[in-house]
Amino acid sequence: MPSLSFPLLDRIGRLRAFRPLGPPGVQSKLPLSWLLAPTPSAIGFALRTTAAALIALVIALWMELDDPQWAAMTVWIVAQGSRGESLSKARWRLVGTGIGVVMSITLISAFNQTAWLFFPALSIWLGLCCGLATLVRNFRSYALVLAGYTTAIIAIGAIPHPENVFMTAMSRATYIVLGIVCESTVAGLFAHNLAETARRNIRDKLRTALSNVSEAVASLLAGDDKALIRSRAMFGPILSINDQIEFSEAEMGPHGHEGDHARAALAAVSVLLSRGLGMTVRLQYVQTDQPIFRETASNVSTFLSSLPNRLNTETGVRGILRDLQLLRAECHQQIVDALTHEIGSAFTLEDEHDQISALLDGRILHNAMDELLGELEQAIREYDASQHFIRGDHFHFRLQSHVDKREAAYNGVRAAVALSAAGLVWECTAWPTGLGFITFVAIVCGLFATRENPVVATTQFMIGGIWAALVAFFLVFFVLPTQSNYEMLVATLAVPMFAGGLAARNASTALHSAAYTLLLPNFVHPLNQGRVDEVTWFNSTWAILLGVFFAVLIFRAVLPFNSAAERWRMRRTLLRDLRTLASAEPTPMTRDWIGRNIDRFARLIRHAGPTPSPTIEGCLQGTLAAMTIGLNIIRLRALLHRNQIPPAARRAIEIVMKRMSHFTGKYGHTAHAARVATTALRRMEAAEPNISTRIELTRAIAYLIVVSHELDANAVFLDATRPYRAV
Repeated sequence: MPSLSFPLLDRIGRLRAFRPLGPPGVQSKLPLSWLLAPTPSAIGFALRTTAAALIALVIALWMELDDPQWAAMTVWIVAQGSRGESLSKARWRLVGTGIGVVMSITLISAFNQTAWLFFPALSIWLGLCCGLATLVRNFRSYALVLAGYTTAIIAIGAIPHPENVFMTAMSRATYIVLGIVCESTVAGLFAHNLAETARRNIRDKLRTALSNVSEAVASLLAGDDKALIRSRAMFGPILSINDQIEFSEAEMGPHGHEGDHARAALAAVSVLLSRGLGMTVRLQYVQTDQPIFRETASNVSTFLSSLPNRLNTETGVRGILRDLQLLRAECHQQIVDALTHEIGSAFTLEDEHDQISALLDGRILHNAMDELLGELEQAIREYDASQHFIRGDHFHFRLQSHVDKREAAYNGVRAAVALSAAGLVWECTAWPTGLGFITFVAIVCGLFATRENPVVATTQFMIGGIWAALVAFFLVFFVLPTQSNYEMLVATLAVPMFAGGLAARNASTALHSAAYTLLLPNFVHPLNQGRVDEVTWFNSTWAILLGVFFAVLIFRAVLPFNSAAERWRMRRTLLRDLRTLASAEPTPMTRDWIGRNIDRFARLIRHAGPTPSPTIEGCLQGTLAAMTIGLNIIRLRALLHRNQIPPAARRAIEIVMKRMSHFTGKYGHTAHAARVATTALRRMEAAEPNISTRIELTRAIAYLIVVSHELDANAVFLDATRPYRAV
């Protein structure tokens, strides 16, 4: 038996991507619209995957393989919505299978005829694989769980005849290779201009991300109160697009570093959105009744609003960059004009403080606007670099993800307990079909142990398995006994497989289809000579279904998923990361901080569902605030490294950094230190004769304003000594 995974399974629970630039289509309200009125892409996927599965099945029958149904099952396992996903999954599937083959032979050889050592060792290996898989992303995670339950499939299958474990492993590997070759060959026939299509997909996704974020920032500058809530929801789709870029890279092949530039563009877009949110904070805390800044903000807002249409043109990037540089030059000029006016003017004692403060506030706002436009310029340049091959380019870029070591430990323990308990059941009952029961317990635990909420996923998977059993019952007892050639077998299985393929392309039925398409060939169990008798069919089918049901019980009983506990762990990790930002050497990179927090956003939004609770809304706001605080801490540390400010100003900022390195979320000492430093730097800036130093001090004041405000506004969320609950 080969190891398994399912079409669309890894995309269940992901966030919807950004809305398309074109007019949205009308979604049908019919409950069976996926079957009665499928989309062309769903028909294409179902047609080519059904054809590949049936070809693999016929070849396996022709080769006289002992379990030919596993070749067809492998096709459904590997098949994905895009060629990049299928290629990536097939590649990592081969890696995981190779590791599983080696480990299965090792365990059987080490614990031959010693069941009470074999099952604990196998359970520990499966738990280790599931735990490590939680710490990585995409199909690298799949390869690790695959290594775990492939070992279980081969080793358990070899228990009756352990001396033949090598041949058992080779036969299972044959099914996998046959299924991958058939799926890749058939899917390749439908893939035209694959590299160009992948590059176009990257361009469309990045353009949509840039357009939506620029519109959100324009709304924030225009004072739209609801823009903040709308913009928060964009971080999740950014992470989804980042995952999809890896698959587009597989489709493009070894061309260049377009994918790295695309990921860098997404990171810049995330920082841009954070800059926009930081700008709203500064607009609340400085004097904004300034005609000059209102004019600048209006020009920037108009430019951002026009960006989506300009990105649609092939030659728009050069013009966008030119206008961006003009806007940044305007910000620079306004900063210089304010400094010149302040130095060259003689204010009366009554007006001096107010005038100097107003000029400083104008410089703070123009400096923040310049940095916001600089981030947009970086995003546009990376977007442009992702669209074509650059000779001699060695650029690399990766986003880090949030790592929850306790969740990884829970996943490993849960899988190990499930497999150990299943082995105990078999040892105590001597169940004739118990090996099949244990095998599917291992498969389901491996597949769903790394899911954030495996109870819901395994329940839907079990329902899909029941549907597969019902359809297989009709085929095995009423249809297949009348057939005697491959052609009739193909005609019989084509329709139910095609329906499963359509269901796989529908989000609400994808998990059910995952079980249905996987288990249907197994339940039918076509053979060259004869067919499965009724008693054997019932025994094997019930063993598989009970294995799935047993896994569901384990997920409910052993360390069940708790969203509140996970949110608490994320808050504690967030607080620890904030302390690290202020003290670690070298200074942590902006992209790493952004990547981890985008992942946290995605997890929170998945927990939220269609109607987020006030607590989750508060967690989203707090996570965004923490990300903004962290970015400004990194900028303050970069400013200190440039060493262009007076020693007194440096000491004031270092006190804030020291407070932040011991930050607990309580008492408000860090926020107070940031406010004191802001006041001190304002006095120093007003008395500083060096213009370049004054500009640096202006930047520091702008960063400290955001830090102090966000620490005060999110004090309850940032206090990770107690669970957070919004009132």
